Amino acid sequence: MNNLKILSFLGFLEGVSYLILLGICMPLKYIYEMPEFTSIVGMAHGILFIAYCAWVLIVGSEFKWSQKLTAWALVASILPFGTFVADKKIFKQFA
Repeated sequence: MNNLKILSFLGFLEGVSYLILLGICMPLKYIYEMPEFTSIVGMAHGILFIAYCAWVLIVGSEFKWSQKLTAWALVASILPFGTFVADKKIFKQFA
């Protein structure tokens, strides 16, 4: 598996974990006072976030992305659905 495919896979996992954290765990924490799910999913999301950002830098260097393109790929990690858009708009054009 090459680095671009790893980045695409990490982007998918990071995006799904972010949506689960925002859409399921946060309401459970604040509405139903069940914080334990937030800490578990939050830790997994944090690890995936760091891995995604590291792989963006690795792939950006490997494919000689401009600083602007690398920055957009990194910004995608903090927006809901951002990594899915980055996969379609950025990563697929280098596959």
